[in-house]
This record gives sequence, C-alpha cells and structure tokens, in this order.
Amino acid sequence: MVRKACTMPGRGESGHTEEQIRAYTVGELQPLQGRVVLADYDPLWPQFFLTEAQALQNVLGERALMIEHVGSTSVPGLPAKPIVDMMLVVTNSADEPAYLPDLEHAGYVLRIREPDWHEHRLFKGPRTNINLHVFSVNCPEIGRMLTFRDWLRENDADRERYANAKRALAQREWKYVQNYADAKTAVVEEIIARAHDARQ
Repeated sequence: MVRKACTMPGRGESGHTEEQIRAYTVGELQPLQGRVVLADYDPLWPQFFLTEAQALQNVLGERALMIEHVGSTSVPGLPAKPIVDMMLVVTNSADEPAYLPDLEHAGYVLRIREPDWHEHRLFKGPRTNINLHVFSVNCPEIGRMLTFRDWLRENDADRERYANAKRALAQREWKYVQNYADAKTAVVEEIIARAHDARQ
C-alpha cells in the first residue's frame, strides 16, 4: 500500500530545509509527484473525522485526552488537500511507549517525530487518509490550531483570504508537500494574530 505524503504544520518564515525534513521523517521520504492538488470542500470530511475519532478512542480509551478535527478539511467551504487532519492530545507525546505500540497494532504508522518542536508526532491512518498530529496536554500549539480553525469557520473574509493563498501556492512547483505547508506560514500567522486581537 502506498501511503500519501504527510506534512508537519507550517512554521518559520524560512521553512524546513531538506535536511530537517529528512531528520524528522520516519521511514522513506516521499517527494511530491507534481503539484499540490486541492479539492473543493467535501461535506463527507466531518463524517470521516468522526469515524476515525471513534476508532482512536476505541484504541486509546482514557489516554486520548482530546481528539479534534483541524486543518482545512475542518472548515466548511475551504478547499483542501483531501487528507483529514486530526489532533490527538495525550499526557506526554514524548512518552511513545504509552501510546505508540497500541496505535501501531491498530494499523497507524508513525511518519514524523519532532523532539525539538513540542515533541510533535504525526501518524498516518489505516483506513481514511489522515494526518494524525499528536501533542502533549497544555502544548501551546493546541490552542493555536483550534483558534485558527474556529476563526476561519466564522470569518468569511479570512477564510477567502486563506483559500486564495492556498490556490496560488498550489500552482507552484514544490519538492515536498512540507515546502508548500511552510509557504503558508505568513498568511496563517497573520490570520491567527487577527483572531487573537478580535477576541481580546
């Protein structure tokens, strides 16, 4: 089975170097074949999330402290790569023995390990094409991802601004999908800042 490329959340204006991408990737590094392909919003994406969230809950039980639908597939009306981004919060994402063996037994595959960025882990799923981001409880990235999602759900102007940025970047050639994700950093940070200001 060929697994789709997966990405780390874009961050840092300079983006990831190939050396960093290789260092964080578990298993074979997969260059992008052609351009990033965006799909129109699919109303089935939330259902895919709910199915996968229940499967995760069945595997981890109380160890799954939070399971959230994040990323572009979680925002109605937003175009996205047809990959459902999910966020799993555990007590300590660095403590892999506490959750990784059970996930692997259930068919999840660890693809990214980032000890120096919030101890972020990313898994691919056994059924639906997902990116499962794992963070520790109280990690600041949890709030940022949820703020970004919730703001885009309610703010038409920023949702369209982000959609236009995604479409423009998808027309460019990228060696890795991660390079595309990194290129979105500026607009993402701008929108998060606006969301924070609006909620003060």
